[in-house]
Amino acid sequence: MGRTIEDRQYCAQDYEKFNKRIHDQVDILKEVIAGPNFGKEETCIGAELELYLMDEKSNVSPVNLQLIEMLDDPQFVAEINQYNLELNLSPYPAAGKPFTSLTDEMLTKFNTLWDTAAKIGTRPLATGILPTLEERHLTSQYMTNEGRYHVLARELRKMRGGPFHIHIDGEDEIDFKTSEICVEGANTSFQVHLMVEKEKFANTFNAAQLTLPLSLGISANSSVFFGNTLWDETRVALFKQSMDVRISDTRPWRAPARVNYGQGWIRDGAWELFAEAVNIYQPLFPQLFDEEEGDGLPELAELNLHMGTIWPWNRAVYSNSGKGHLRIEFRALPSGPTAIDMAANSAFMIGMATGLEGKIEEYLPRIPFRFSEYNFYSAARKGLDATILWPQNYQHKPTEVPIRNIIDQMLQVSYDGLAKLGVEEGEREKHLNIILRRLQLDITPAKWQRLTYQHLQRKMDKKKACQAMVDLYFKFQMEGQPVTEWDTIWK
Repeated sequence: MGRTIEDRQYCAQDYEKFNKRIHDQVDILKEVIAGPNFGKEETCIGAELELYLMDEKSNVSPVNLQLIEMLDDPQFVAEINQYNLELNLSPYPAAGKPFTSLTDEMLTKFNTLWDTAAKIGTRPLATGILPTLEERHLTSQYMTNEGRYHVLARELRKMRGGPFHIHIDGEDEIDFKTSEICVEGANTSFQVHLMVEKEKFANTFNAAQLTLPLSLGISANSSVFFGNTLWDETRVALFKQSMDVRISDTRPWRAPARVNYGQGWIRDGAWELFAEAVNIYQPLFPQLFDEEEGDGLPELAELNLHMGTIWPWNRAVYSNSGKGHLRIEFRALPSGPTAIDMAANSAFMIGMATGLEGKIEEYLPRIPFRFSEYNFYSAARKGLDATILWPQNYQHKPTEVPIRNIIDQMLQVSYDGLAKLGVEEGEREKHLNIILRRLQLDITPAKWQRLTYQHLQRKMDKKKACQAMVDLYFKFQMEGQPVTEWDTIWK
């Protein structure tokens, strides 16, 4: 999706050629992965951070292209809405202090961004959904003027054939229909990448799927949308519904959504995820590219483009860089609230996936995939207050237990998993202690937002309370301490 996409109409022949190309490329990928030197690279961790831009009154500031020009830094790129930016962070070796390196780079880039944005009355904010966002901000008037976004909007509307239905309930409820693709852009995330050995990919990916509800529940950060308190991670429901091109009909089956938790436990390796994407999902951007000639591995540009138009919460990524490698892109973590919080979230998540990799076959027969999917949505809805289905020793079926109990158990698994990657002991303790403290204090970013907002609502109307909460959030984000150290004005 990082490539330049022309804003043009596509014909049936374009789709036919593109479809043939990606089927050919998925066969090529199988051969590439099987190569003896493929993936023989140092394991690295990287991330992409999506940000909001807001004005001095905590409303959206649609200036992303102007700000990018002022920054003159290729690591900052535009997102679908004019009030969003993405920061592409550098990859760091997993061995040593990768999460400290990510934190330091985020802070360095943040400082430059904040200084530059202040010159045009703009403040960057890292949060899953901007609480002061209004429905009028989710229209084409606010869409970034780039070809790929115009094509994306047109093709999704064409597939859907009607408006998207957004219905999310929580303590409050929202229910509306829209034909605007900009609703998708309301979601901002911290997408973490982990290079994985091809032989361990299936086990690591399944472990990442199984433990994803745990990292999401402790990290949730989007509990307020349109001034309503909804899910702890409202982003999960909003993203799925805003990109759901499926139309209900009389058939007894329904195609999978493009935003999804997955189709089942994978059996052999990464290739089946690419093959699944090619065979299940209709292409959105049937644009062909010239393959670069050279001695290196093939880029497979069309296949990577197609994979970028399907949005599972964990995604397989292929790169032809160097000797080539496979990555897991963890897509479920929200943006914010601070650099150290995001680093801790990623450490906990990566540690669990790596720590359970060698034991995952003990879990899979004991927990059907649909139960794990239930856990994911339960964690998104309730955060630390969720209950999930989890296999217990000497019982014939998973038992519904508080998610906080399993998170507590998994801290040691994560610690051991990070050790397998060569992460230094002090680095492990520093970041996992942040997760432990959230458990001990019963606080997450989403809970801080919700309780602060509800406390302020007792003193002022919803709009002013929302702005006041965002102003407090921004103040504490700028100070840089973990959310557990923020003032709790509701107590």
